[in-house]
Amino acid sequence: MVCTGQSPSDDVRPEMAGLLPPGTQIIERGALDDVTPGELRRMTPAAGDTVLVTRLRSGAEVRLAEARLGPFLRRAAAELRGQGADLVAVLCTGTQPGTGWPGQVLLPGPIVRGLAAAMTTRGSRLAVLVPAADQQEDARAEWASLTGRLRVLAASPFRGPDEIAAAAEALAQWRPDLVVLDCLGFDRSAQCLVRDSVRVPVLLPRTVLAGAIAALL
Repeated sequence: MVCTGQSPSDDVRPEMAGLLPPGTQIIERGALDDVTPGELRRMTPAAGDTVLVTRLRSGAEVRLAEARLGPFLRRAAAELRGQGADLVAVLCTGTQPGTGWPGQVLLPGPIVRGLAAAMTTRGSRLAVLVPAADQQEDARAEWASLTGRLRVLAASPFRGPDEIAAAAEALAQWRPDLVVLDCLGFDRSAQCLVRDSVRVPVLLPRTVLAGAIAALL
């Protein structure tokens, strides 16, 4: 598993591990594990950049430019391949386009979007939660192909439940047919909080990704 921040991702790995086949060995590497403070500063998003939100080993939340993070993700994936990993999965729903991945790498974003598409019609009301307000515009452009009835809200998965609860309350009034938590940082407690408020299916990327990994091992 390659996380966008620093390993170990103690919030993600335990939930996913329980859904994988018995005996599965998990090796983890963080894209930011060995970055210097200067390299981290150079990944700060500028105007027009696609933003990713992750956290450091200290728990601090950081915002990164997707394009600048890409080489570090690919380097971490290559290191895992070198350690003998049979399958490499990236813990990020960002599309991470382009070449340079070391062999087959599982990207959860397309899997989550494909599952949402299978549950959505042009008349469906789709809600998407992203971690940061400056991700909302990109998310609208990305998800608008599924339905014209779309609402995108921001709620960080890294700062406690209050933001998520407020977003869930707003969505309950809007009454969507499906909610997507568009970040691997959202956990099962966030999924339950939103589902209990909105009372519709809520897609949690980390469990969707775990199911895909289990299908391939």
